[in-house]
Amino acid sequence: MLISKAYAQSVEIVGDVAADAPQAPDAVAAFAWNMGLVLVLVVLFYVLLIAPQQRRFKEHGKMLAELKKGDKVVTGGGLVGVIDKMVGDDEVVVDLGNGTKVTAMLSTLQGKNAPLKPANDEKAAKDKKPSKPSKKKSV
Repeated sequence: MLISKAYAQSVEIVGDVAADAPQAPDAVAAFAWNMGLVLVLVVLFYVLLIAPQQRRFKEHGKMLAELKKGDKVVTGGGLVGVIDKMVGDDEVVVDLGNGTKVTAMLSTLQGKNAPLKPANDEKAAKDKKPSKPSKKKSV
């Protein structure tokens, strides 16, 4: 209806031009290429997303297993405190200071803070040589 009869008629190709024209890949080759690309995407997805997440889960579980009374921790809500006591296998009482204690699920603890060491400013000051004031003559 919309195609004119002139375009709908077949065109005869003369000589070797038809032999040189690129051939469409067969169904098996096209399927193999598509499955190969899907496989590459699955491998990239695993390497870039799944493996690092599993590694983080394993490290977090190890950190939770090593927690004990007196460790300084950060909760999921950003509260910083010291573990006062372990309640069962999945709860801890965290002392936030000033007599404030909260009970938190062990899995919500985000990290363990190492005790802070004071900065060694005295050593840095000794390493620097005092600069001598320059004497300029006024003219």
